[in-house]
Amino acid sequence: MSTKVESKEKGVVSREYTINLHRRLYGTTFKDRAPKAVKQIKLFAQKAMGTKDVRIDNKLNKYLWSQGIKNVPVRVRVTLSRKRNEDENAREKLYTLASLVIVKSFKGLETKTVADN
Repeated sequence: MSTKVESKEKGVVSREYTINLHRRLYGTTFKDRAPKAVKQIKLFAQKAMGTKDVRIDNKLNKYLWSQGIKNVPVRVRVTLSRKRNEDENAREKLYTLASLVIVKSFKGLETKTVADN
């Protein structure tokens, strides 16, 4: 039974998460906030998707830096997609791509699995 669980976890999948950056950046020096937000999203993705190789999409990075280095958005909605690595020499077989999801409100949003296109 554990093999089915492991194979499900290690497969290609996409999920949407809401990440509360405020609690992860509380008490951080102003000049460290945006860089630390990027690091915290990578750390969250590593834990959630189980891959060490995490890549941040351009639009997500621009969104995090959109209000400057000090004023990082309080929350961000991201799609974490676990994908197969095309490079044959890569250490990891899978990597995670974090991309931005634009929402009007974060109220009532939960984690959900997204179908890949």
